[in-house]
Amino acid sequence: MIPDAPWLLERERRCRRDGTGLTTADLVGCWRLEQIWNKGSRQPASAAAALLRGLAARLRLSAAGADSEDGGLRLANSVRLGALELRFEGVGRLEGRRPLLVFSFERLLLVLGGRVLIERALPQPDPLRRPFFALIAAEHHGWLAARGRGGGLALWLLEGTDGENEVRVNEN
Repeated sequence: MIPDAPWLLERERRCRRDGTGLTTADLVGCWRLEQIWNKGSRQPASAAAALLRGLAARLRLSAAGADSEDGGLRLANSVRLGALELRFEGVGRLEGRRPLLVFSFERLLLVLGGRVLIERALPQPDPLRRPFFALIAAEHHGWLAARGRGGGLALWLLEGTDGENEVRVNEN
């Protein structure tokens, strides 16, 4: 079952009080953006979500080596148009009881057919202004829901393990 906005909002109220119990292991995978809701809206932003789905918007999360036991993650957020991909890569970690997935992007890549055309280092954000996802809920091998720093709500579906559409995180 893919949740709707009323179910997610109720679950969000409960997780603010009780936390989610989500761990790094629950988040690892390649997540395909399915639906978004603007801040304060119970109606999905269907046109924006359709555009992002058409651009193959993906969030890839992987354990960050030795730090993974206490929430360390590598992440890549990308969109793709044919063989052209725009990808932001960085690091994140789980913080707090809810928890929050706090992250920052270290570099931007423009890739064409697997070949890096442009790679740029990105400045680190002010620690008090780092982006985050307030995790709401996840269904094992199914979906992930979170609210972003700007107040929007997002729902991602876990991609299959065939690797066909996976976003690869550059480990360098």
